[in-house]
Amino acid sequence: MLGPVILAASRSDRMRRLVSAAPVTKPVVDRFIPGETVDEIVPIIRDLTDQGLELTMDVVGEDITNPAQAEAARDAYLELIDRLKPLDLGTRAEMSVKLSMFGQALDGGHELALKNVRPVVEAAAEIGTTVTLDAEDHTTLDSMFAIHEELRKDVPQTGCVIQAYLFRTEADARRLADSGSRVRLVKGAYKEPAEVAYQQRHEIDKAYVRILRTLMEGEGYPMIGSHDPRLISIAQELARTAGRKLDEYEFQMLYGIRGDEHLRLAAEGHRMRVYTAYGTDWYGYFMRRLAEKPANLRFFARSMVSKG
Repeated sequence: MLGPVILAASRSDRMRRLVSAAPVTKPVVDRFIPGETVDEIVPIIRDLTDQGLELTMDVVGEDITNPAQAEAARDAYLELIDRLKPLDLGTRAEMSVKLSMFGQALDGGHELALKNVRPVVEAAAEIGTTVTLDAEDHTTLDSMFAIHEELRKDVPQTGCVIQAYLFRTEADARRLADSGSRVRLVKGAYKEPAEVAYQQRHEIDKAYVRILRTLMEGEGYPMIGSHDPRLISIAQELARTAGRKLDEYEFQMLYGIRGDEHLRLAAEGHRMRVYTAYGTDWYGYFMRRLAEKPANLRFFARSMVSKG
């Protein structure tokens, strides 16, 4: 029951100030967000790829209030791409973007977000890598899917994210699987009403398996976004049943969570991609990580007690 409370706190300016000011916050945040600048994150990229892992990079930040901030988000990703180029990692280091950062919620936001994200997608393609459009709350998804479809006309490897807890997702998965898309399936990390989303964990898990089966049996490239050992095992079985080779799907997990499992899957020959966020506007991202898993909240609480 704590998840919805934490998600509400992620939108609270008062809670943002309190959490940001706590002395213990930065060392705990560093567990999930290992840097604030591109200079700090490049060594992390080198280290993880040297261990046989792959990455998807996220420049954190969502509360965009004017077009200039949206353009700054675009430029931050273009800077990252410029720094990735000499590393010659190809798709071993891709990017994840939230269209809210590119102006989606502003007046004329759909067109503005498409205008700002297109050069990022094109620049990524030029260095041999890809971009995945992250899913946000359900009110933004029609716009996200429309932008995804438009970008794929010129850059077909552009990926997107779908969320198992939404009722609409099974239909979205069938459409995307038929189109041969790159699709990351996650459980979902936003507070959604009962009218549009499953509320119980067992319902979400069952939906996740149904949707993953659709993706595995389809024509696209499934990306399994989960830390759940049971779902990881089920994903491996569904891949075998569908006749998929190890390079025809991948696992994705967050930086700072189950690092040993990252290495285990990679050692077994799986493509294992680590979702790695960086930047200064970390609060919303950090709070959703706490909401997703009680163990993350316990870790934070223990740290506050021990360091307070």
